[in-house]
Amino acid sequence: MNDRIFSHTLADKLDSPERLKWLSPGDVIAALDIQKGMAVADIGAGTGYFSIPIADWLGAPGVVYAVDLQPEMLRLLKKKLRHGKNPCKIELLQGAADRVPLPDRSADLVLLANIWHELDSIEAVLKETRRLLKSRGRLAILDWRAEFSSPPGPPQEHRTSDTAVCDMLRSQSWVVQTSKTIGAFSYLVVATPAA
Repeated sequence: MNDRIFSHTLADKLDSPERLKWLSPGDVIAALDIQKGMAVADIGAGTGYFSIPIADWLGAPGVVYAVDLQPEMLRLLKKKLRHGKNPCKIELLQGAADRVPLPDRSADLVLLANIWHELDSIEAVLKETRRLLKSRGRLAILDWRAEFSSPPGPPQEHRTSDTAVCDMLRSQSWVVQTSKTIGAFSYLVVATPAA
């Protein structure tokens, strides 16, 4: 793990009611045009800030693959799931963004929420994402806008602008479909692999 990875010891910040004021999961779901019954891989799922609302939205037979590098985060998410009633199946998987324990073509959507700035090998993550996506699948990168300093979020020197993300995607043969501001401090980039 590098020093940019958000530690499980700070997990209470992920579920802070304050966070809902500046980044609503509902707004993200609407912006992503998530359809009922899809398979969504939430890479860097943490305590389920996006996984649980996406699962509620998807309903059966949808599935959310909640993937996190830190087993402690997955334990916290598992504890939450025991107390909830999710019609959609949520599978918890320990793995890194460049080594996801799922078969090829498992997901209609891969969500990298607030982890882009943590990644060591963008090229490896994009290659792995391409492997995971079904035909016409999409990658969604949600991260911190570079023009803001923390708090909230990581230090400014760890942030990457949406323009730089789009340039990187294009250089790796991805087609950027959307790039926009979402919430008070974030951007959302959606792309598909080039044919």
